[in-house]
Amino acid sequence: MTLFDPDAPDARELWEGMYTAGERWSGRPNALLVRAVEHLAPGTALDLGCGEGGDVVWLASRGWRVTGADVSPTALARAARHAADAGVAERVRLEEHDLGASLPEGRFDLVAASFLHSVAHLDREGVLRRAAAAVAPGGTLLVIGHLGTPPWSDASHHHVHLPTPREVLDALAGATDGWEVLREERVPREVTGPDGQRAHLDDGVLHLRRPNP
Repeated sequence: MTLFDPDAPDARELWEGMYTAGERWSGRPNALLVRAVEHLAPGTALDLGCGEGGDVVWLASRGWRVTGADVSPTALARAARHAADAGVAERVRLEEHDLGASLPEGRFDLVAASFLHSVAHLDREGVLRRAAAAVAPGGTLLVIGHLGTPPWSDASHHHVHLPTPREVLDALAGATDGWEVLREERVPREVTGPDGQRAHLDDGVLHLRRPNP
């Protein structure tokens, strides 16, 4: 399966175009992230591909000190506004990164990569291996991804490889050897299309804990 659409623009152009086309803020965090993280003690967190900051704001509201990274300056500006509106700006740092080229520096108690898919070229495996390296001892890596696209989605999205949690785990071999698998599962959801169409899809969740030395 093709890993990316060769006719797509680069990542910054793609995502900046999407966000400038309209605000996508729902005010809600990713439910799968909430379920995975809500019982963890707050610490430092890194949200890769943070978008307009739904997960960043939720984590900060729970006491985490959060770094959000995204390639779109428009998305980051909105995330900053949402953090300020929620009264959590002092616990949030936002950085512009093309994740295929760089990640924020440091080690984090939680590194989250939610729906890190792109029709623009993205070395997703490389990003996730660097994400694993950014997890502090005793911390966790959370990878959430779509496992299918709705039948009404743009045809370009069907070129994107959507790996299962097991495929993600296998791709991280060497980077996460000896880590504890907290969760490896498929989670069903129902989605509604622009004209009221309904479809059942699955998302994948892989949650790993790095051992303490």
